[in-house]
Amino acid sequence: IRCAPACSGTTIKPGQDAAKLVHDAPNGTTFCFVAGVHRISETIRPKPDQVLASDQGAVLTGSVPLTRWSATNGDWVTTGVLPPPYGQTGQCEDNVANICYLREQVFLDGKHLTRVATRDKVAPGTFYADYTANAVYLGDNPAGRAVEMSKTGQAIQSSANNVTVRGLTIEHFATPPQGGAIQLGLGWKVSANDIRWNHAVGAMLVNADGAVLEKNLIHHNGQLGIGQYSTLNGTISANEVSHNNTDGFWIADWESGGIKTTWSNGGWVTGNLIKANRGVGLWSDAYDDGRTFNANQIVDNAADGIRYEIGRNGTISDNVITGNGLGTGRGSGTSLWDGGGINVNTSSNVQVRDNVVADNVNGISIQSRTRGSGPWGLNVLRDVVVTGNQVTMKGGTSATGMVQNSGAVIPVGEVTLKANTYILDSLTAERFQKTGEWYTANEWRQTGQDAGSTFTTRRAIR
Repeated sequence: IRCAPACSGTTIKPGQDAAKLVHDAPNGTTFCFVAGVHRISETIRPKPDQVLASDQGAVLTGSVPLTRWSATNGDWVTTGVLPPPYGQTGQCEDNVANICYLREQVFLDGKHLTRVATRDKVAPGTFYADYTANAVYLGDNPAGRAVEMSKTGQAIQSSANNVTVRGLTIEHFATPPQGGAIQLGLGWKVSANDIRWNHAVGAMLVNADGAVLEKNLIHHNGQLGIGQYSTLNGTISANEVSHNNTDGFWIADWESGGIKTTWSNGGWVTGNLIKANRGVGLWSDAYDDGRTFNANQIVDNAADGIRYEIGRNGTISDNVITGNGLGTGRGSGTSLWDGGGINVNTSSNVQVRDNVVADNVNGISIQSRTRGSGPWGLNVLRDVVVTGNQVTMKGGTSATGMVQNSGAVIPVGEVTLKANTYILDSLTAERFQKTGEWYTANEWRQTGQDAGSTFTTRRAIR
């Protein structure tokens, strides 16, 4: 991660207009950003085969300095820096205040400040943005300190093919919910970047067939680390995706956390470290087909480790998934309906094999919900095979098994668990569930599930 090769090409220095230089250059030009802070006031739109790179750790920032402050009733205020009021998109964890969608984030000496909903809540470490009055209130004395506010909506995006982006730090962009600070397109290669502290998504693949996003640090973004939409055979590999959803988007069931992909075919999410995100670690949602989630380490995310929802032909294999789903908040819980280390939700032909799943809110949750119809017809749970996994369940009500809505009954034989290893606190503990009934290990085997599986109280064996 973050080992960018030497850059040889057209130099861009801090203070130059990067967007214009890139626009005016021919296809295939390589640009080398010099060390320092490059303030990007307009989205850079590369042409086909261009390279945007730095071997000096150049920083592209979407923020502007805020310098004209006045003391007022214990706070400090500056005016004339905000856009006009705009409507809400996305869903917030706090659905009363509903302020997560607001894009202009304030940083004090590089530290992310917490937004509050009203001026009377302003305190040290916080700020309030009054869009109607066009005023920003700060709870800390800004004298002698650097105060910056995210302003530019996006760092890098274009419809050009085969663009390369490497070795850059991309931070402080005022991306709208579901928008990426960098948006990959067809055949793009994005590697060795540090993508951080942007308001919504760090990196987004959109119609990005064959794109590769690898070996990046993607952390502390306001909503989500990585998103993918409508992409064929994209690769997301060897990234560290951590501590995303800093700005309070809904943890349990909206597009927040580590990685989320949707409406995509083929491709891989492999070899990533997905850690400590406030949401789902790795989420496939809505008509992903033929996706492979392989060899990831998924640790301490607030919601499910992996969620495969309304998809088909998926493979979830050789992942290590620990400590997920233990977050609290709106809509969270501990039942199999609330998920687990791995959650397969109303999907078909899904293989869950050879994973290590330990100490999550639940082990493996198989959910059949009434989810309407889509491009493949009625959305149903069918042909799910869970085999070769090592699942540790020792705390609370942690369980593995199946749940179903009354309108989405699972037909006999459509879910098969076999040849797994379960490490339990007790062989008499009820750690297995099938549509509302709880079972001990021996009782579970008598239901016909987990033929050839091992049940033990010994510590992990691999």
